[in-house]
Amino acid sequence: MTENEKLITAFYDSFRKGDYKSMQQLYSDKAVFSDPVFRNLNAEEVRGMWEMLIKRGRDLYVTFGMAKSVGEEVTVEWQATYTFTATRRKVINRIHAVFKFEDGKIVSHTDRFSFHRWAHQAFGVTGLLLGWTGFFKSKVRRNARRSLELFLGRKA
Repeated sequence: MTENEKLITAFYDSFRKGDYKSMQQLYSDKAVFSDPVFRNLNAEEVRGMWEMLIKRGRDLYVTFGMAKSVGEEVTVEWQATYTFTATRRKVINRIHAVFKFEDGKIVSHTDRFSFHRWAHQAFGVTGLLLGWTGFFKSKVRRNARRSLELFLGRKA
């Protein structure tokens, strides 16, 4: 196992344990993060996002496969199972993550998953019917950003 693969294994082990502080320490101060909901976060924001999600995710359960190096990147398939707070609906989200590194820290983290599939689980029929639309995606992203801003103590 490469050093970067070990780092990512430690990241997901910490995630499973709800240890957001250990996760936060693995990111560079120059880190960027993006997924279909939380777009273009900087290092402070991604650290805050993990803390927020773990603190609010009372029934969050995380599983992951082996981290695999592909050139300078490490990829991992992982799954988050939780109750979506806004609707109290159960979500099982399957995610493909890509990490890049600099000086032994994560500098880029991109998670990919089907927004439409996630929206269907999180919002039921509304998500099924509207989850593919730009309007719905924008609304969910704005709400997620506002929630993160409030969590970080910023004006939303």
